[in-house]
Amino acid sequence: MTVIARRLAGHLARGFVMILVVATISFFIVNNIPGDPVAARYEKLVEGGMSPEAAMQATKVMYGFLPSGSMGEQYVDYMSGLLRFDLGVSVTRPGTPVLDVLTDAAKWTVLPVLLGTLLSFLVGVILGVYAAIKRTGKLGDALAISGSLLHGIPQYVLAMLLVVIFATLIPILPHDGPVDILFEPGFNAGYLGSLAEHAVLPVATYALSAYGGWILAMKSSVVTVLGDDFILAAELRGMKRSIIFRYIARNAILPLFTILALSLGLLLGGAVFIEKIFNYPGLGLLLIDSITLRDYALMGGAFLLITVSVIVANIVADLFYTVIDPRVRSGEEAS
Repeated sequence: MTVIARRLAGHLARGFVMILVVATISFFIVNNIPGDPVAARYEKLVEGGMSPEAAMQATKVMYGFLPSGSMGEQYVDYMSGLLRFDLGVSVTRPGTPVLDVLTDAAKWTVLPVLLGTLLSFLVGVILGVYAAIKRTGKLGDALAISGSLLHGIPQYVLAMLLVVIFATLIPILPHDGPVDILFEPGFNAGYLGSLAEHAVLPVATYALSAYGGWILAMKSSVVTVLGDDFILAAELRGMKRSIIFRYIARNAILPLFTILALSLGLLLGGAVFIEKIFNYPGLGLLLIDSITLRDYALMGGAFLLITVSVIVANIVADLFYTVIDPRVRSGEEAS
């Protein structure tokens, strides 16, 4: 078995166990949390003649929040449903499976967060290299300062600044919702153009808020690589600076791929405050609504989905690192 196959098998086994642990913790938290997410809904059954106790239990069973039976039986039913990709039914959307609600919200989160993350990574890595190479000059200082400033501004503050500037003072971009309701959904120019226009500010917020971290991380990594012996040896041999630069960038960027993969894994969680500010119906806004409305089945499903995405991102990052860095492969083969 190859190094990559062994690592993949190990990661899949550990990931499966971690998912079961998270699902178990979520189940018992939901079943022991103070209050009841369906308390306001059982009144209709009470008005119909049922006793309060019977009405409460019937409402829970009706919406799939808690199956009847002992805690052990409930746990077995929950885990068996999970293995069938059944996360229960949303209390706030009666009759709608939690998985369907999460899937619908995920499509509004993945694209803007993915675009913002990749854009910030690309720009941050490139400028981070120049910030390190030119660290004793004005260009390096300017790039480092820009990274520090943007890295220190909270996402929600940056989002509100963009709204004030580009939607209020200079009203050239929309900021409320993912698309103009006047356009019929479909692959037509008007609808797609409205989607792109409404996505500009959220994508810009994601990109600008992450840019500072990437440029500072890349600068630090490049400075570390510059002190390695192979760089000094290359310079002494008289190698061209373009070749040395390629070696520096390639070795310095390796640690950042793990961070990028984890960032992509967390993208399903969205950015709660950003989606709230822009009224973007993604997973972040859905998570806020599920907490506010006490839809614990939906909340637990969202947490589980985020956990799975992070675990998958970890596996992908480790395998990718193994592929691009021969030192990892040679170290494991030797052992």
